[in-house]
Amino acid sequence: MAEFTPEKCKQIALARLDVVNKWIEYRKKSQYKLQADYDFVKLHNTSNSHLFEILGKISRGSLHRWYTMLNGTEDYTKLLPQYKYSSVNDYRTVLNDEEIKIFMGLLLHPNRLSIGKVIALTKYRLKEQGQSFIPADITFRRYAKWFKDNNYDKWILARDGEKALSDKVELYIKRDASLLEVGDILVADGHKLAFQVINPFTGKTCRATLVGFLDWKSTALVGYEIMLEENTQCIASALRNSIINLDMIPKVVYQDNGRAFRAKYFTDDKGFTELGFQGLYSKLGIETVFARPYNARAKVIERFFKEFQEGFEKLLPSYIGSSINNKPAYVMRNEKFHKNWHCNYVPTIEETIKMIDMWLSFKNSQPCPNAPNKTIAEVLEERKRQNVDINTLDDLMLATEVKTIQRNGIRFLNCDYFNESLYGFKSKVLIKYNLFDLTSIKVYTPKGEYLCTAERVTETHPMAKLLGDVKDYEDYKQKIVKQRQLKKKTVESVKKYLETEDIKLLETKVETQNDLPPFKTASKRVQTLFKNNSEKYEYLIIHNPQDEWIAEFKKTKEYRLLYE
Repeated sequence: MAEFTPEKCKQIALARLDVVNKWIEYRKKSQYKLQADYDFVKLHNTSNSHLFEILGKISRGSLHRWYTMLNGTEDYTKLLPQYKYSSVNDYRTVLNDEEIKIFMGLLLHPNRLSIGKVIALTKYRLKEQGQSFIPADITFRRYAKWFKDNNYDKWILARDGEKALSDKVELYIKRDASLLEVGDILVADGHKLAFQVINPFTGKTCRATLVGFLDWKSTALVGYEIMLEENTQCIASALRNSIINLDMIPKVVYQDNGRAFRAKYFTDDKGFTELGFQGLYSKLGIETVFARPYNARAKVIERFFKEFQEGFEKLLPSYIGSSINNKPAYVMRNEKFHKNWHCNYVPTIEETIKMIDMWLSFKNSQPCPNAPNKTIAEVLEERKRQNVDINTLDDLMLATEVKTIQRNGIRFLNCDYFNESLYGFKSKVLIKYNLFDLTSIKVYTPKGEYLCTAERVTETHPMAKLLGDVKDYEDYKQKIVKQRQLKKKTVESVKKYLETEDIKLLETKVETQNDLPPFKTASKRVQTLFKNNSEKYEYLIIHNPQDEWIAEFKKTKEYRLLYE
């Protein structure tokens, strides 16, 4: 093993050489050499010089010995201290090989035993083997400290594993994000929210997962999706939101390796390439890049999620912590004071999205780490928009279960969604939606053929004309008109299927009823035609608008309440 010289030894040898040279010069000035030696030693030992700080007190014998060791040369290495110093790979200890083997075998165990427990077990085993001399505890501790300081890579791998080795020891590559443009690379990952939300599908509280895409250049979260249950389509839907917000299609999507990305949030074990996403990305011209396993330092989005938890999640009343170590007091046992003082407010998904967007506005107002003297929002604003057609992104929308068309359209999340294209259908359809905009949903056949975009139906004021405002009354009139138009559409369609004699009979029935006094029923035959005055009015206004009965009906209070 090659010898090495510690810096302290070099300083001592150089100081000795300087002292010898000074001593020789001092002796030359004196006629009595012996007296000069004693005088020089006394001067050195009583001075506060730099050489005294290194060498301390010296003797006349030391001077002559060093002079002899130099042998007329100026080679300071001849004056190096003769005792041995340990190198980084060789530690001088009283522990023998057997003691070190037993001690390190326990110390490097992956169960990470404490050093105190390892020392106790080692000493017990040595006694069991009949060893009489047992080293002191401090001897074991010093050896453990030396081993950890000089073999940190082995220490971490043995006790903590490969991921810890990658995160704490291995070299990492610094990437210059200033070379990127906004939208070049989106980094994707998921984060289990540390607060509860109300699941709109079940009405119960739950911890949702935020699947997000972060722009590497600006460090802004440009799009995300709230995943309430296991739904792989959330990943694609989050990308869709990102493209819409950026108004541009990214060049590269960088995310965790496919299988690990799913394993964090889904119970099955399919990889990214088995889910069909790669084809969706390729269709949009996006390259997909996956991080190596245990390469956490490459995921810049993880730093964002740490800030998100500290600066946003912990401020919400429904915060419950992400692990047992950081749970708030009110969720602990026997914490009556905190339970009584705690606010039990749990936000809905819609409220959660609004609050997250407000926090993102604050976050984007902070300085951008990849662009000096600019905020995140300013860097993000420099992107080159592409006027992306949103309809081309429908394949990335979040899909849900098959629905059945009802009278008022499609029932979804306790709301009705309707489009004229759905009128008259009572079949199964597939809907696609976006939790960020529930004002409409897209409707497809079970085979995937696009049908229409259904708008959310709003409720009407119970007495719009008398108690509502102008907006309520206008809403009511529009819906009445829509009802009439759809009914007329049905009547006209049915006429095509009836024989000519049937139509004449229908017209005869109407004429018979027109001869009757207003609002009175003359016979059971006519009564079966119109159940009330409203039905009769709506039929006549289409087929016989000049009928005198209409003018009489418009004078009544019933007409004003229903139609004005």
